[in-house]
Amino acid sequence: MSSTFTPSPLFQRVERARRRKHKFADTHITLAHGSGGRAMHELIEGLFLEYLRNPLLEKLEDQAVLTPESFSNGTPTEGKRLAFTTDSYVVSPIFFPGGDIGKLAINGTVNDLAMSGARPVHLSAGFILEEGLPVEELKKILASLRDAAAEANVAIVTGDTKVVQKGGADKIFINTAGIGVIDSKVELCAIRAQPGDKVILSGSLGDHGTTIMIARGELELETEIESDCAPLHSLVADMIQFAEDASRLEALRCFRDPTRGGLATTLNEIALSAEVCVELSENLIPIREEVKGACEILGLDPLYVANEGKLVAIVSPDIAEGLVSRMKNNKYGGDACIIGELKAEPGGIVTMRTGFGGTRIVDMLVGEQLPRIC
Repeated sequence: MSSTFTPSPLFQRVERARRRKHKFADTHITLAHGSGGRAMHELIEGLFLEYLRNPLLEKLEDQAVLTPESFSNGTPTEGKRLAFTTDSYVVSPIFFPGGDIGKLAINGTVNDLAMSGARPVHLSAGFILEEGLPVEELKKILASLRDAAAEANVAIVTGDTKVVQKGGADKIFINTAGIGVIDSKVELCAIRAQPGDKVILSGSLGDHGTTIMIARGELELETEIESDCAPLHSLVADMIQFAEDASRLEALRCFRDPTRGGLATTLNEIALSAEVCVELSENLIPIREEVKGACEILGLDPLYVANEGKLVAIVSPDIAEGLVSRMKNNKYGGDACIIGELKAEPGGIVTMRTGFGGTRIVDMLVGEQLPRIC
């Protein structure tokens, strides 16, 4: 007797995503290709993915989830999964209110791992140093790396150093890779989002990107805005524990940290992957008044400004309120709130219910608002 395989809707969405083709027509690389927005997506999907395509890379998450037989200092973790990620940091300036390139490198990598539900364990750090970099500045950055790693309870276990001639870099670039262990059975992936789900934001938008722009000194603004650069793995662990306690682990659909391209671009990515409409409520989105004012002066939209200590979560509606309450008990989730929900149609877009009662489309970032933000 023979049987016919009927693919699930989730399987069908994965297959459609894998078949999706993006042509890359640009002849030269521009700063927009590093923005996290539409140009960067066209570069990744139309060029890098075309040459390097494989099932793990095709998911285009911020990390790859693998299944190791054992890991972590000889401690058996049979049956557990491994998360692996890499990132590079070229932020300018390298020191800014609330952090520096060292703190940013650790927390950015820790957060990419955490968005898969992983417990960060080991990191690598590679340094490209420009000739003429003051050693005192390097010492400050290394101290920041050390302190941030200690707070995140991760070890920097390997690394590399290169020095280039003056003008061959901009003081210092840092590359990191990270490994983490997924201790629970949580499955976090954008394609799991579905109509009816709620959109949760862990706190106010735009602090990091606005801080960087002001720190560049292009405008003489006096504000108390600081980068929100922070490790989010403890917040994610609290969220997973809440869902496990409620026996609703599957209610956690997707976690993302809205860095380059901001909240708007991150939600557009989710909408496209899951083929849903993400509907936001403008009045529910927390943005500090100082950030709003600075963005108005700088000509920026906070929805597209980078964050380095916030996460957005797509979750089932039945656990959303309770999950927000749990998040508020964590120092990195004190301002958590529900900001929207998912609709079936029109698929693949993000919309905003404005404070005036209208509705507008929130498109993916086009071009480059803030180059070299992380």
